[in-house]
Amino acid sequence: MKRFILGAASALVLGATGALAQDYPTKEIQGIIQWGAGGSTDTVMRSVTPHAEEVLGGTVVLQNMTGAVGAIALNYVADADADGYTLLMGAENPLLYKVMGLGDKDYSEFTPISILARGTPILVARADAPFDDYAGMMDYIKANPGELRLGATGPGGLPSVITGMMNTVEGTLDVISVPYDGDGPALTALQGGAIDVMPAVLGAAIEGVRAGKMKPLAIFDVETNDKLPEAPIVTAFNEGYNDFLPWGPFFGVFVKNGTPDDVVAKLSEAYSKGAMNEDFIKLMDDRGFTMMAISGDEAQEFLTTWQQNTSWLLQDAGLTKNSPEDFGIARPGK
Repeated sequence: MKRFILGAASALVLGATGALAQDYPTKEIQGIIQWGAGGSTDTVMRSVTPHAEEVLGGTVVLQNMTGAVGAIALNYVADADADGYTLLMGAENPLLYKVMGLGDKDYSEFTPISILARGTPILVARADAPFDDYAGMMDYIKANPGELRLGATGPGGLPSVITGMMNTVEGTLDVISVPYDGDGPALTALQGGAIDVMPAVLGAAIEGVRAGKMKPLAIFDVETNDKLPEAPIVTAFNEGYNDFLPWGPFFGVFVKNGTPDDVVAKLSEAYSKGAMNEDFIKLMDDRGFTMMAISGDEAQEFLTTWQQNTSWLLQDAGLTKNSPEDFGIARPGK
């Protein structure tokens, strides 16, 4: 008799869960953005989500939850129920948490809903900086050791990877690292004169460059960018960067592993179609982002490859606290 009651109860629970998944969403969804307002991740998520809401037939309430290089947001979502009502909206940083000694969780704890877009790194300086190009910055650093203020967003972020490349190619730079909760606050600080130089994603800096509020020193790529053709590519004056480029950040929406498959499917469809909205595509194009809008196995393969390439780049540059091998992250090509 007890077995019958337990079995019946389990069937009721499963039936209720299925019904909830089928009707999803029945309440507001939380969208937790890892970085601060005005940054590249924030821009991407706040631009695409209204279009995804139209497809989903529900409301996604966006909240910036900063700190610990995005780990506070990641842990918050990891501790929530796997029901599709708490989304993690982040960038690339979590894939480096383990090798950088920042935490024991990464995107392997999550299911990718959509990798929406990727960006290109750019090095920008405040408009009144005492140099106008990359070579001038290097000369200034050598002539004024320990004076140049270089913006950062913590270990594992785009600025740390680009700074790591610079230290490897140019030799360790004697600069002051000034941390911020995202490239949005850092670029605001740059325009206000609080820092001198900032490695950022092109999409976050391009409007400030176009407005003359900051000046481009170099785009970290192997080809000139047609959105900012006047900005030189770093490989044009230092071939040492060819060993590391092309490289770039990405922006994606994730849910905790264990979220019902049909909920994952509904969210993936919503963000996939939302990313195809003409207004969103135009915004991404204008900002210099490259559209991706991939999900499922394609998104998972992208994450795996990105983690391998970047983890070993940092390992070989001597910038990691732990070897990628310790976490089963294979060296690319093996």
